[in-house]
Formats: sequence, structure tokens, C-alpha cells
Amino acid sequence: MEENNSDIKEVQEIVVTENPLKNFEKEKDFVDVLKMFAPGTSLRTGLDDLLRARMGALIVFDNGNVLDLADGGFKINSKFSAQKLVELCKMDGAIILSNDGKRILFGNTLLFPGVDIPTRETGTRHKAAERTAKKAKTIVIAVSERKNKISLYYSDMKYELDHSSEILRRAAETLQILEKQRETFNDLMSNFNILEINGLVTIEDVSNVLQRLEIIKRISEIVKRYLIELGKEGMIVSMRLKELTGNLGKEEEILLKDYFGNEWNNKANTLDKFNFDFLLESNNISRMLFEELHDESVSPSGLRILGRTNLLERYTTALISKFKTLDRTLAADNDELLEIFGSEEMVEFFNKEINSLKEKIMVGKKI
Repeated sequence: MEENNSDIKEVQEIVVTENPLKNFEKEKDFVDVLKMFAPGTSLRTGLDDLLRARMGALIVFDNGNVLDLADGGFKINSKFSAQKLVELCKMDGAIILSNDGKRILFGNTLLFPGVDIPTRETGTRHKAAERTAKKAKTIVIAVSERKNKISLYYSDMKYELDHSSEILRRAAETLQILEKQRETFNDLMSNFNILEINGLVTIEDVSNVLQRLEIIKRISEIVKRYLIELGKEGMIVSMRLKELTGNLGKEEEILLKDYFGNEWNNKANTLDKFNFDFLLESNNISRMLFEELHDESVSPSGLRILGRTNLLERYTTALISKFKTLDRTLAADNDELLEIFGSEEMVEFFNKEINSLKEKIMVGKKI
């Protein structure tokens, strides 16, 4: 139990403290914004060149609302290139790019978003960046030559673009935690299989499995955000993430169908709405999904276990339709099974499949 609590605490730290996008989880389009600045893109190359040259910059993306806030400067209207960006940043003032970042529209402009707009920044450039992003609801980049940092402002949000080596380090640390979670989940499922096959499952057991699946899902989302920032440099991380998460989404869906039937989709939506602190208490899962605080026995329909056999889907469906629960299916006699399969050969085949599956489960083999 102490090991499990330590494990959960480590997960909480990485999700709640280390998640660099914790303020943006409700902003779906922010993912597309990050893709624009992934390593290997022309935009990111230009920004990295500015950092290496220890140059400051203020770059605004025109979404149709920016020119009303800009004054002075000169029109350029040329194709974007990292070299042109660096040259233009040698001058004072902001650079205005097209909304997709593919063209440089204006250089050496002054921005007047309004001093009445609240800002958390102290420097003149960063104040202008935050206020312009809020006022125009657009993307603004501020490059600080003193701090050697790239700050991305998008509407009311701020995010610092780190060097790819730093992102890779954080991604690797998060993957290590994900690996531990996957190992814990595998051990949990080995025990859960034994409980199911012996009819000993309780609400707490189901809640614990769902809790672990949701924890893995949330950690994998953090890694996916890192992958967006890494671009092509995240290929190895992406491969490892796929190995660790595999078909867990389908596994959770089948588990929910097994215990909640036609209500499974509503239960899945309920789980998605849990914040991480709420999710860490498995009692909250039993209360919200099962509407039960007491740890009572429950039985699955058998969809997951029967799906691990070589039975045709129509036979699995027929068994669940007739017996309702896995316990009753496994307890059925040959005469009852004959009504489903229609021949003694198929009944014998079913019994062999179940016995073989039981043997695998009892020795801890993956099914």
C-alpha cells in the first residue's frame, strides 16, 4: 500500500506540477499553435537563430485585428524566411506576419494595444506582447535577449518555448513514470483476471483498474504535448509512447461495456470530466460511476474474458444475451450451452477454450 501511495504521489507531481500546458488543457486549438513552432519549422529556426544571436524581438501574427493596433513601420509583404526575420529584428519595433506565418507583412512597427489592458509582465516588450495578444486574440512572440527566452502569448495565455533538448529531457522523465504505471497496470490486470474468472470482483477492484487506465491516459497526453513541441525530433519518444499505451483505449472501452452495458459511453464521459486530484481517490470513481460507497460484489457480462477466446463474435453475443453475467456463463451446464452452440462439438470446443484461458490466467500469463 505504501508503494502504491508513493507511486500515486509521483504521478500527481508530474501531472500537476510538471505539466507545462496545465493552463491550456481546455484550449483545443492551442495544440495547432504549438505545431507552428515545432523544431524543424522555418519559424522555429528563425527564433532559435535570434536566441543564438542574443537578439530581442516582438513578432505578431495578423488575424485581421492586428493592423488597427499598429502604427508606423514599413510594408514588406514577402515570403517568410529565418534569415529575413533575423535581419528585420536588428531594427526596433514589431514584425507583423501573416496569420499562417508564411509571409512577412510589416517591419519596424509600433504597437498600441492600450495601457488599460492588465498585464503580468514588467518589460516593455513583454507588456506589449501580452496586451496585443489579449486585445487582438492572436499569437504574439516575444524574444528576450537578456533572459534568452522565447515567450509565446496566445489570447489570454502565455507559454515559454523551451529548447528541444530540455523538452526531450522532460519527455524522457515522463515516459519513465508512464512505464512504471504500465507495469503497475499489468500487475493489476493479472490479479483482476483471476478475480473475474473466479467471480470475486468487487466495485473497488473495477474502480482501481479504471483509475490506473485514466492515470495512464492523462500522462500519455502530456507526452503527446511534448511531441508536438519536438516535431520530427520526437520520433523515438513517439514510438515508445505507442508501445506503452498500445490498445489501452479499447481495453477501457470493453471494461466499461462489461460492467455498465449500454451506459458505458456516459460513464466514459464522466471519467473524462474528473480532474486529476479527484481521480486519485478511487472511492470517487465508485461513487460517481457505481453510485455506491460500499464495496459490493459485481460481475461483468463476460465481454472482455470471452473476447480472449477463439469464439466467433456471434457466439459471444448469444452467451451474454442468455446468461447476462460471466459467472452464469461459466457455471452453465452442457445442456444450456447446447442451446447456444447447436452441437456437442462446439460445446466441447467452448469448454476447452475456457479451461485453457483459466490455466493461462491462474499462472499469470497475459491474455
